Amino acid sequence: MIENRSTEIEALSKRIDEVGDYLHVASKREEVARLEEQGAQPGFWNDQNLAQSVMTRAANLRSDCEEYDKAKAALEDIEVANELALADSDESLAQEVDAGIKHLKDIIDSLELASWFDGEFDGGDAIVTVTPGQGGLEAQDWTEMLFRMYLHYAEKHGWKVEVNDAPAGEAIGLDRATFTVHGKNAYGMLCAEQGVHRLVRISPTDDKKRRQTTFAGVEVLPVLPEDVEVDIGVNDLRIDVYRSSGPGGQSVNTTDSAVRITHLPTGIVVTCQNEKSQLQNKESALRILRSKLYELELQKRAASLDELRGPKREISFGSQIRNYVLYPYQLVKDLRSNVETGNVDAVLDGELDQFIIAYHRWRVSQQEND
Repeated sequence: MIENRSTEIEALSKRIDEVGDYLHVASKREEVARLEEQGAQPGFWNDQNLAQSVMTRAANLRSDCEEYDKAKAALEDIEVANELALADSDESLAQEVDAGIKHLKDIIDSLELASWFDGEFDGGDAIVTVTPGQGGLEAQDWTEMLFRMYLHYAEKHGWKVEVNDAPAGEAIGLDRATFTVHGKNAYGMLCAEQGVHRLVRISPTDDKKRRQTTFAGVEVLPVLPEDVEVDIGVNDLRIDVYRSSGPGGQSVNTTDSAVRITHLPTGIVVTCQNEKSQLQNKESALRILRSKLYELELQKRAASLDELRGPKREISFGSQIRNYVLYPYQLVKDLRSNVETGNVDAVLDGELDQFIIAYHRWRVSQQEND
């Protein structure tokens, strides 16, 4: 007997309507039209940076509207197929209905996730920095493992990654890694990774094969749009150039193209060495510095509440947001959402959505309870 899916389909229809309200689809369509009209004005492309920012904004808004329209169309197809399957007792159509419902749930989940990204910079690009914590050389190896994990994650989402600085560690791994992720909702998604990550495994450098606990810190900042003003005085900067070692310590550049910028009033230091020219490295370093200074200003305005990256914590035991255990058993567990999996290899290969989505559900529930 063919199962009637009408109640489940009706519930999905309600979810779509709710997501449409959360996403403000009607107002987004109006904004897309306004931005397209702006893009058609004479001289629009005279300011390349501003024009690109406007076009990116329009594309992101258009994508949300298209996903919503796709969900509505899929719902209509499922409703018709369900009616025909019931009327004709058609097993093959019933199977199509089941497959369609599963696909529609995935679309709605994606739309709901997008609806949570209501912060000023959530829809834009992200600057990620991974830094070794406690654990000595092992921490540098762990830094490289996390770096590779995020590269794989970005690849799975079709995001572009620009590696800004990833010098080799003393013997293994990386001394640090800073990279920019370009893609829709990159900052909104990746800010879930902000915090301390703890690794437990048999040490690959210990002849006695003892268990080692290692830490690395992940900082996630938004790439600021050009129209966001950050006051950086020319006399506040010390700019040093040095010989680039290339990503991971490989000698790919024989000129003094690497750039180190020190912001003298705050002591913030930003390095960039993976672009082909000194000018490109300087531009990338200044972009990162702008984001760091903007974040610092937010911290001054709200001492106890950091809207971008959460409270600073020591990169050591007791401050971690997620544990990765490779020995004596295999488990990755997020300590905020309590989501866990035994498939450690998949996680280290970039399968992070289960943790990131669960974090945002947890974050939204915390806000609703406040």
